[in-house]
Amino acid sequence: MPPASFWLQQLPAAAARPPLPGSRPADVCIVGGGFTGLWTAYELRRDAPELDVVVLEAEQVGFGASGRNGGWVLGALEGAREGWAARGGGRAAALAQERAIQATVDEVGSVVAREGIECGWVKGGSLHVARSALELERLRAHVAADRAWGVEEPDSVLLEADAAAARVRVDGICGAHFTPHCARVQPGALVRGLADACERVGVVIHEGTRVSEIAPGVARSPRGEVRARVVVQATEGYTASLRGHRRDLLPMGSSMVATEVIDEATWAQLGWANAETLLDGRRLYAYLQRTPDGRIAIGGRGVPYRWGSDFHREGPVEASTVAELRARLVELFPPLRDVALAGSWQGVLGVPRDWHPAVGLDRGTGLAWAGGYAGEGVAAANLAGRTLRDLVLERDTELTRLPWVGPFGRAWEPEPLRFTGVRLVHGLMEAADRREGASGRPSRLARAAELLSGRP
Repeated sequence: MPPASFWLQQLPAAAARPPLPGSRPADVCIVGGGFTGLWTAYELRRDAPELDVVVLEAEQVGFGASGRNGGWVLGALEGAREGWAARGGGRAAALAQERAIQATVDEVGSVVAREGIECGWVKGGSLHVARSALELERLRAHVAADRAWGVEEPDSVLLEADAAAARVRVDGICGAHFTPHCARVQPGALVRGLADACERVGVVIHEGTRVSEIAPGVARSPRGEVRARVVVQATEGYTASLRGHRRDLLPMGSSMVATEVIDEATWAQLGWANAETLLDGRRLYAYLQRTPDGRIAIGGRGVPYRWGSDFHREGPVEASTVAELRARLVELFPPLRDVALAGSWQGVLGVPRDWHPAVGLDRGTGLAWAGGYAGEGVAAANLAGRTLRDLVLERDTELTRLPWVGPFGRAWEPEPLRFTGVRLVHGLMEAADRREGASGRPSRLARAAELLSGRP
C-alpha cells in the first residue's frame, strides 16, 4: 500500500479492516472511506439504524484528501454567492447555503465532543493576512462585498495592522480578514475517530476494496459486488479512477510540509495563541495551521495537475516544492529560519469545472453523489453527508433545498486541453504574483487566469 500521510503516521498504528469478502447485498453502499462517505454513513445509521450501510474504501479510511488536508474545518464553500444564486432560489438560496456551511463548523464540533474524538479541536477562526497594500486592498474589497450582501461583524471582520499582529506576528503584516467560522483539527485523527464512531452505530467498513465501476444498484470491485438500493459516489479527487467518470472532477494536487515541534520561546515570538488557521495574501496562496502538538503545517499547490487526471499522488513530494514551502514559511515567520522539517506529503482534491460542489440523488437509478469541494471539504463533507441522509430517507428539508443539490456542471475538457489549461492558469497566477510583488499594482495576468479557469 502507498504511504499514509504525515497526519496518519503521527497516530498509533491501527488494525486494518478486512476487505470485502465477496458479493453481498446492502441497503446503502458508499464508495469512498473519506469524510464524505463516513459522514453519510454515520448520519444514516444514527437516523435509520435499520438500514444496512456498507462503506468500501480502496486503501484505508482517510487515505486520500481526508487524511492529507490542512486541517481546516472551514465554514465556507467554493463558488461565489452570485453563482449559488444563479443555480436556483436567488439571493435567499445563496445566503441559506452560506449559513448552512457556517453552522456546519459547530455541527462537526458537537460530534467530536459527543463521540470523544481526540483530534486537537480548537475553534479559533481563520485569518487571511495581507503583507502589502495591494493584498490589503483585496481584503477590503472582500469585506465590502460581504457588507453588500448583508454580512456584518462578527462573521466578517477587517483587522488593521496592529490588531492583526496582536493575533499572529506574520512578518510585514498590514492587516487581515477574520472569520470566526473555522476550527483547527488534526485531520487524520478526526477521520479515524469518525470511522470508529461509524462502526459503533453499526456501519460496516471494508478497507482494501477498490471499486472500479458504479452502476445503478451495484458497486463492482475485484473482490465482489455490493448490490444496494442506493449507491453513493463519495470518491472526490479519486473520481477519475471510476469507469466513465474521468472528466467529472479534476484531481488537483496540493502539497504540505510540517516542521519539527517548535519550542515555547519561539512561539512567544510568533504569537498565534488562539490557533487560528492562516492564509497568506498571494494569488497562489499558502495555508497554515498551528498543530495540536506544537508544529506548523503549511501547504500549497506544488505540481497542480498530472496528465490524464492521474491521481497517483501519494509518493514523495518534489524537492523543489518542499523548498518552496519552506521558503514561504520562513518569509512569513523569519524566526523559523533554522527550524527543521519533520515531514512532507501530497494528495489530490476534486475540482468541478464550474468550481461549484454538488450533492444529489437520482431516484430513478439510485445513484447518489457528493464532492467537488475544491479544497474546502473538511466541513463541507459533513454538510453533504447530512444532505445525502435526508435525500436517501426521502425527506424534504432545508438541506435538500440548498442550491448545491443537483448534478455536477459540465465535464472538464479532454486532453490535451485539460492539461494545457490547468498548467497555463497556474503559470499565469505565478507570474501575476511576481509582477504584483514587484510593482504593487494588480496584474492583468491574474484576471486572465481567472477567466480561463472559470473560477468565480
